Amino acid sequence: MPADDLTNPDLSEPNSHWGKATSSLEERVFLEGPHGRGFELGQAFRIFRELIQGFRSLHFVGPCVTVFGSARFPAAHPYYALTRELGARVAQAKFTVMTGGGPGLMEAANRGAKEANGISIGCNIVLPREQKPNHYLDKWVEFRYFFVRKLMLVKYSYGFVAAPGGFGTLDELFEVATLIQTGKIRNFPVVLLGVAYWAPLLDFIRESLLVNAAIDTRDLDQMFVTDSPSEAVSFILKCATEQFGLRYVRKRPRRLLFERGV
Repeated sequence: MPADDLTNPDLSEPNSHWGKATSSLEERVFLEGPHGRGFELGQAFRIFRELIQGFRSLHFVGPCVTVFGSARFPAAHPYYALTRELGARVAQAKFTVMTGGGPGLMEAANRGAKEANGISIGCNIVLPREQKPNHYLDKWVEFRYFFVRKLMLVKYSYGFVAAPGGFGTLDELFEVATLIQTGKIRNFPVVLLGVAYWAPLLDFIRESLLVNAAIDTRDLDQMFVTDSPSEAVSFILKCATEQFGLRYVRKRPRRLLFERGV
């Protein structure tokens, strides 16, 4: 198959085209542009149902720290060990660890949380070669739409950590940065884990975006870069609890509403 031919991808190797296409023709049609009113209304109800499912499932997970990261790093990779330690330290700080629920560095963060006897949550996405939830989750919710999943990853979190990753991680990282920049969410802590990994990106931001006044210095200053999980968690604690005085009152499920805790 030619290298640029993505119309009929070769899926003979595991994860060879992980996340590169939608598994549903209906979703692809939905994103093609305007359609009949009945079709559009049906999609609106489907999106609303997915939102309600997420709200009900995650209402009682506690204060979270969301960890973004690649699904492609194996357990033997140094970044896996680094992210696993991060998950443990976040759990020890009494935060719930929330990830995309998949393999790789998402699994590493969830695994660390479980090993530290913390709460481990996953927001999984339906993909063509299904991304199976990892084995270290106390609870996981499956989403069809990326934008609904990203909402859930942000809504319940007091801090965000971007472990090394690809397009998906960058998308999630800059979504959070944009929400903070525009005041849609408070200036919650954002950590980049892996100094060497993120250095080229930060250089580009400084030498292009900042130089051309596309962002302000304070937009870049909101990101804390480190190789130390301990420093990362200390930064999150300082910002989320001391700077903003955030306190979490645990909510109790109501049996009348068929609610369940973690």
